[in-house]
Amino acid sequence: MSKSEAGMLRRLHIRDFVLVSELELELGAGFTVLTGETGAGKSILIDALKLALGERGDTDVLRPGSSRAEISAEFDVPGALADWLDEQGFEVQDTALLRRVIDAQGRSRGFINGSPATLAQLRAAGSMLVDIHGQHAWQSLGRSGAARDLLDAYAHAGEARQACAAAWRHWKDLSDRLDAARNDAGRLIEEREQLAEQIAELARLAPQSQEWEPLNAEHHRLAHAAELIELLQAASNLLDDDETGAARQLARARQTLQAANQIDAALGPVCEQLESVLSIMQDLAHELGARLRQADLDPERLAEVDARLSAWMGLARRHRVQPAELHALWQGLQARLAALEQGVDVPALERQVMAAGNTLRQAAAGLSAQRAAAAPRLAKGVQILMQELGMKGGRFDVSLSPLPAVQAQGAEDVELLVAGHPGAALRPLSRVASGGELSRIALALAATTSAQQPVGTLIFDEVDAGIGGAVAHTVGRLLAGLGQGRQVLAVTHLAQVAACSSRHLQVSKQSAGGGTQSHIAALDAGARVTEIARMLGGDTESVVAQAHARELLQSALSAGQS
Repeated sequence: MSKSEAGMLRRLHIRDFVLVSELELELGAGFTVLTGETGAGKSILIDALKLALGERGDTDVLRPGSSRAEISAEFDVPGALADWLDEQGFEVQDTALLRRVIDAQGRSRGFINGSPATLAQLRAAGSMLVDIHGQHAWQSLGRSGAARDLLDAYAHAGEARQACAAAWRHWKDLSDRLDAARNDAGRLIEEREQLAEQIAELARLAPQSQEWEPLNAEHHRLAHAAELIELLQAASNLLDDDETGAARQLARARQTLQAANQIDAALGPVCEQLESVLSIMQDLAHELGARLRQADLDPERLAEVDARLSAWMGLARRHRVQPAELHALWQGLQARLAALEQGVDVPALERQVMAAGNTLRQAAAGLSAQRAAAAPRLAKGVQILMQELGMKGGRFDVSLSPLPAVQAQGAEDVELLVAGHPGAALRPLSRVASGGELSRIALALAATTSAQQPVGTLIFDEVDAGIGGAVAHTVGRLLAGLGQGRQVLAVTHLAQVAACSSRHLQVSKQSAGGGTQSHIAALDAGARVTEIARMLGGDTESVVAQAHARELLQSALSAGQS
């Protein structure tokens, strides 16, 4: 099976999802736009794909009157995903089929290549395939830690961040143990002494694993030795008495039957059976005799076993366990004492905390180095795009501020700073007031970071909101440029963006069967002119509007060829 470098969305199948009765969409490489009237359901396709990629959903996504919604997304399989599928036990094929079903009772099921999958597994697979940028992506950057996450993803610092987090957890665990040892030293010493006392008491008995049952059985046998001898003697007499024993009677029966066999040869088998019984009887008599010779009164051994049994039961009662559990209790108390002895060794813990702290600082330094190298590259990439997106003279910076102490996420905080025009001071992105500026910066961020991501499919869901005029042409060219190296899908309302696409899909809402449904169609050259004329706000039948649409398409084509 061949493995591509990046997975691409090949096919999306939707059934009974919101306004969609059934839809199958085949997609290809390059830049594809989805357009349509407001409310037609352009973003429904993106929402459906998100469910297939493991996003949570409920019964609200079901089309009215349907019993379940079903979404399937088929992708090429990149090498990283093929390895992951194999590790997770899923079948590895040329394509990966991610499927999600939600029924009217709210039950949700996921599948990968036909095998059941958890939402976490769908999300893990999806993270290697698709990167989705929504129209409000900038809002999440105001959340604590979001800028740091963005920078770390851009810097491919996942391994360094995991190493830092693991080192911090180890250091924190040791530090907590040290604090507990210092604060509870008296209590721990008291518990240690108590444990040592209990262990010494059990050590005197030294109860062994699997000893209780045989000991109990031996005690019972020794305590009833006289009765045992009497019973064995009686059984031996019944079998082997010279006159009345069963063996003697069987011997007489054998002699009689042999005489009968002289008359009737057919009795031969019966004679053989009786001979066998007599042989067994003789063996039993011999065995009983041997047991009887071995059986003897042994008061000294009885006293020894009785003492051990009494001590065993006394300790079991004292520790409130079953006698058979006494050995396990002994082992457990020794393990607890060993842990306490380590715990109350404050100097040893201090040395361990110091060593863990050094390891943490080294891990954090490695993460800091990756962030410090990536921050100016990210800032430069975004700032260049800001100029192209109509923010001439605007500046962008990624600020790294040292934290008072190293944390699980590293040694610094990360903040995105923006100046929208020349002379303006850099301010946190969360304090930029203009919606248009935020949209453009978000798009610049998405384009810059997406170019560094290994996924094969980039989706932009109306990230061009608040943008218009000449900037819209730049947005279209930007998305088209991203589409040269991978698959790009964009939901847009801008004619200038749509004109730059290599494929144009139109979403429409139609009434059918007393309800409303969304439909999608791939536009040919003529239909595309009509749709772009509509998006420009003109009369689609107008010669002027259509001429303007053709001009946009030709301009985009010329720009793409240059």
